Amino acid sequence: MIFRHPARLDLSGKVGRRVRRGLGTTDETEADRLVAQLSELLADSDFWDPTARQRAEEHFDARVVDIFFDGIEGRRLNFQQIRDEALPLPDAELDYRTVLLLGTTGAGKTTVVRQLLGTDPETERFPSTSTAKTTVADTELIFDPSPAYRAVVTFVGRDEVIDYLTECVSEAALAAFRKADTREVARRLLDHPNQRFRFSYILGRGLFAVDNDDVDDDDATAEAALEIPASIDLDETARVISHAIEALRELVAAHETAARDALLSDENDERVLEELIEETLDGELRGDERFHQIVDDLFDEIEKRFDLLTVGDVRRNRQGWPISWYWKTEERAALLKAASRFSSNYAPLFGTLLTPLVNGLRVAGPFAPSWIEGPPPSLVLVDGEGLGHTPTSAAALSTSVSKRIEEVDAVVLVDNATQPMQAAPVAAMKALITSGNASKLIFCFTHFDLVTGDNLPTFSDREAHVRASGENVLKAIGEDLGPFAERIVRQRLERGCFFVGGIDSPLDLDKKPGRRSVEQLTALLRAIDEVTGRPEPTEIRAVYDRANLVLAVREAAHSFHELWHARLGLGFNSQVPKEHWTRIKALSRRFAEGWDDEYDKLKPVAELKRELDEQIYRMLQQPLRWEGGEPTEDEKQQVIDDFANAIAREVQALSGRRMNEDRRAAWREAFAQAGIGSTFVRARIISSDIYDRAAPVPNVTPSPDQNTFLHEVTSAVEAVADETGVRLV
Repeated sequence: MIFRHPARLDLSGKVGRRVRRGLGTTDETEADRLVAQLSELLADSDFWDPTARQRAEEHFDARVVDIFFDGIEGRRLNFQQIRDEALPLPDAELDYRTVLLLGTTGAGKTTVVRQLLGTDPETERFPSTSTAKTTVADTELIFDPSPAYRAVVTFVGRDEVIDYLTECVSEAALAAFRKADTREVARRLLDHPNQRFRFSYILGRGLFAVDNDDVDDDDATAEAALEIPASIDLDETARVISHAIEALRELVAAHETAARDALLSDENDERVLEELIEETLDGELRGDERFHQIVDDLFDEIEKRFDLLTVGDVRRNRQGWPISWYWKTEERAALLKAASRFSSNYAPLFGTLLTPLVNGLRVAGPFAPSWIEGPPPSLVLVDGEGLGHTPTSAAALSTSVSKRIEEVDAVVLVDNATQPMQAAPVAAMKALITSGNASKLIFCFTHFDLVTGDNLPTFSDREAHVRASGENVLKAIGEDLGPFAERIVRQRLERGCFFVGGIDSPLDLDKKPGRRSVEQLTALLRAIDEVTGRPEPTEIRAVYDRANLVLAVREAAHSFHELWHARLGLGFNSQVPKEHWTRIKALSRRFAEGWDDEYDKLKPVAELKRELDEQIYRMLQQPLRWEGGEPTEDEKQQVIDDFANAIAREVQALSGRRMNEDRRAAWREAFAQAGIGSTFVRARIISSDIYDRAAPVPNVTPSPDQNTFLHEVTSAVEAVADETGVRLV
């Protein structure tokens, strides 16, 4: 059944979202009954509020109620909980260590995971690796001594997939409007701009295949881990894709003249004119039922891929969309082969993979590297999305990564030894420092075999060379965040720094490079095993000037607004370019719909948290005095880090609430803007009605918004100070 929802925003930001759902029955009489009930519900506005669900359940079939209330209740499935129900993480008393691996895309963190798991890079190929963005969902890997192998996968929600697919269709339409060739239109149709949803993995590239820059780094010599089943007709899928491109070109031709004529007399700047035409055209296309038919046809092809799940248990919602998949077997090869369906990026299998639809994969089994002596380690490895290459170290970690850092026992920062300490790893280091988690940090430098030079004849020389490259970074961190920031990172580099090379292949213990890497990986495991919780609280107490906290909040808010004024095109910053209107609208859509708080590198919640964390951390290093005796440097570090860690947790919750939940109506208004001048209006709404109210810059002029923000931050810090024994005067 297809209907316009009276309480949900459509793709243009207006009420009346197009919803397409199966009714979960093949009985026509039953289907007619459900359709009649849904029509009755749609006609009665008394049921259009989320609070009316319980009353609706008394009058209508549960399937009808699920269809209508899905997406308007503001509640989302807890996918972590779903995975826990099927395959729990080890209990704390089992003395397991949970380790998060962070690293720039292509640095080799997943290759490190392979070595620690002991999976063969040629025959097992798990997890998948490449020089491009490969890991796009959290992969949790449990070293479990029991003989059985188990795996659970959770899937992205149906509406989110449709939304991403719609954005791809829109991007392809704009490419057609710009007269791009068919191959470019196909690329935009099949791969989302932020590379999170590469629908080409699911649908294949058909007639439009091009040289791949994102395939497995070891697929040239290995055979496919999965066969292409006969039940999938890739030729038929290719025809659907070709038809979609032809239909898009016809739609663009039908609407572009009217869009140009409507705006031609209103704007003389050709660049701005093209932007306005694109936005107007995009709105016109999304209002055309033929546009949605293209989305429907592609989505139907995507749904067919779930028929590939011939083993394991698939849990579905009442409309038939998969929520999770679980399988248990004692055959390692069989489980890893099945799991590859959800994690692989092997090019010959494009058209049969489910990788982009996965938002979490957890695997447990008796994993152990072949080179380890003694029992396997008690570990849970968490391999997430790469940090991405950023031009400056001011990049913010996503809120999901920040939460993970708080949960884990250790963080292994994987970096490329040939080009160490670039902007993205430095940004991660700063986030760990300012959140009081730097003591969890362990460094693993990969590609160490490629660090060569006439002046570097020995392992020690090369190690010293890589370490020396961090000196400038340490100095810069000290100048930016203070001496204790530099001190803790220097300690971690001295005590938890490891160098490996040649790990993309099985390590040969008969050769010196292989033995060196094994020694380093063994030492890495030992360092992880020696990770302990925070030390017992000290009697030493810091005393801070409350006025300095006010200054820190003001500076954080000012830096945040300066950054976003440039992005929104409301100000100029030579280091921060204006973002294209499609990206700002995509961001506003995610907040408006409530299914994310960031879009690609646009992370307002995370960026507000980063600014507050950094400014407060700088303040913490300048107490008025110390009480309880003369503290050692270690005691000072402990007090500062414990206080910073507790504050950072409060700041994360506060930033999310003020920027997201409390401003949902304004985000919806920003998303709903359309037509001439809408780009500027949307930018003004985001700046004035959202950012200025969520994080106003405190000044001498009284303002409820300014006072509320400042008071909330101050109250949070004061509450933490009371808990930790710190004093504010």
